[in-house]
Amino acid sequence: MNTICKCVLSQVLLYFCLSGCSHIPDNDRNTTKELQFIRENIDFIAQQTTLMLETTGAPTGKNYPRSMNDAGQLVTTGMYDWTPGFFPGSLWYLYELTGDSVWKDKAEQWTQTLEPLKTFTGHHDLGFMMYCSYGNANRLAPKPEYKDILLQSAYSLASRFSEETGCIKSWNHRVAWDGETEWFYPVIIDNMMNLEMLFFGAKTSGDKRLYDIAVTHANTTLQHHFREDFSSYHVVDYDTVTGVVKHRATCQGFSDNSTWSRGQAWAIYGYTMMYRETKDAQYLDAAVNLAAYYLSHLPEDLIPYWDFNAGEAGYTPDKDSYATQYWEKPKDVSAAAVVCAAFFDLATYTHRSEYTDKAIQMLHNLSSEKYRAELGKNAHFILMHSVGSIPHISEIDKPLVYADYYFLESLVKYTAFLRNFTSL
Repeated sequence: MNTICKCVLSQVLLYFCLSGCSHIPDNDRNTTKELQFIRENIDFIAQQTTLMLETTGAPTGKNYPRSMNDAGQLVTTGMYDWTPGFFPGSLWYLYELTGDSVWKDKAEQWTQTLEPLKTFTGHHDLGFMMYCSYGNANRLAPKPEYKDILLQSAYSLASRFSEETGCIKSWNHRVAWDGETEWFYPVIIDNMMNLEMLFFGAKTSGDKRLYDIAVTHANTTLQHHFREDFSSYHVVDYDTVTGVVKHRATCQGFSDNSTWSRGQAWAIYGYTMMYRETKDAQYLDAAVNLAAYYLSHLPEDLIPYWDFNAGEAGYTPDKDSYATQYWEKPKDVSAAAVVCAAFFDLATYTHRSEYTDKAIQMLHNLSSEKYRAELGKNAHFILMHSVGSIPHISEIDKPLVYADYYFLESLVKYTAFLRNFTSL
């Protein structure tokens, strides 16, 4: 371990000794094991990521890690996919966890290849693409050009906002996965994750319009994307002229009326972030209610199935467009990683230690041999058993780069919690 990491862990040890581990669950989460847990994860991730970099070679703008194919080989993607920001972001988190300049250098190399995206307006995922990469770069190793790139990216994202709908358009016109329904202004729950970059842009530029767009989108989503029990729809399609809701549906979930687990995860994270940025209590209430639904539908190990209602009575796909063997509910580790990261923040804002306890349990379960890969396997991704899109028969029971990203984010937040948890 390098000097910075040893210093962090020594502070962790001191806090444990002084506080008596008041918020750490009793099931063998003693000081020594927690320190070993952090250290072992960091060491494993550093080794696995080194192997990943040997496989990818230098960044080309076309070789961002995304998943693994059925033959166990790495699947990469180009910069205009929605996922290229996650691998550079993971490298930044690894730098944050280790303090090792090697990871900083790699993170800078992979981040800089994404600069052309600052003017991209083709879909809503620019927050994932640029804030996970350049946002972490600006936070950990700030340069004036990083702020400029992020601000331009925020304006590019804002260009997809419509006053008529009160939302940022997620995708352009497309036919739904049922092969029949047309969506002309689809807004997906994932879009909540991209609003953070607008808040950054507003603070950087002083342009309140960026702030207002984020708030308006969040308010419109809060009004139309959730059922009375705070379960979520994946897609809401709006009339482009009147702004009236035309369809509530799914694209990656089991059925239009079911709850796709990663969509619920995006919502929990998104509204927790909205509270942090605005201090508006309605967003914290939403996050708590969304989390309550999520927690009430988890299996014993706290890792959700890909859809909370798949195969249940009353939840039927419009078309039998994918193989019925997938109705047996494979797990989606990516949803768990997103919620794990969100719960560390939600605990801070609600002052409720049960969220911390759940996040720690999730993090330990994700780190177990059931979900964390063996060194050198899993196409050198960290976590196994995620689900991309079962309706599209894509990335089923495979590693996903964004699962790894939010796992690393959770480790960063856990380290910060251990350093300061006596204030919770």
